[in-house]
Amino acid sequence: MGTLCFAMSMSLDGYVTDPDGGIDFSEPDEVLHRYYNDRARRTGAFLFGRGLYDVMEEFWTDPARADGGEVEAEFARHYVATPRVVFSDSLTSVPPGCRLVRRADTLAEVARLKEEVDGPLDVGGAGLAASVLDLIDEFHPTVVPAVLGGGTPYLPAGADLRLRLVEQRAFDNGSVVLRYLRAR
Repeated sequence: MGTLCFAMSMSLDGYVTDPDGGIDFSEPDEVLHRYYNDRARRTGAFLFGRGLYDVMEEFWTDPARADGGEVEAEFARHYVATPRVVFSDSLTSVPPGCRLVRRADTLAEVARLKEEVDGPLDVGGAGLAASVLDLIDEFHPTVVPAVLGGGTPYLPAGADLRLRLVEQRAFDNGSVVLRYLRAR
């Protein structure tokens, strides 16, 4: 059975994007990137909303990634080898390795994936995470030492969650990876 995990970087004040929608503030150093590579290696499927899908797909499937530095090349290999599901009503097709699901089918599809896929199912995108919030088993924020003052929040306003911290890891660049289980 799969475990639905919401894993994204966020600023110290809780935003996954800056006020202009950018994510440059969260670019990992090599050590943190290796942590992400290990996580990607174990991921059973990536689940994306349209916005993050566009960013991830364009960047990580670019042939330059496979020919770039070893840390990026390793992540690119894991990324393209892992099934990717994009939830969108505006896309009409997706490339090989991806599957398109309409937004109206999101909850049913995520519940089905949790039953059928072994390992972590990584939710990417705050909007998608908000739409499946009740199905998320684990929250894995990487807290980045930056204060943005606005942007897209990691969690939707009014979210009422009870969580239990089960893991924390600090990196020399000041980032901290946290792992919370939903307290049920």
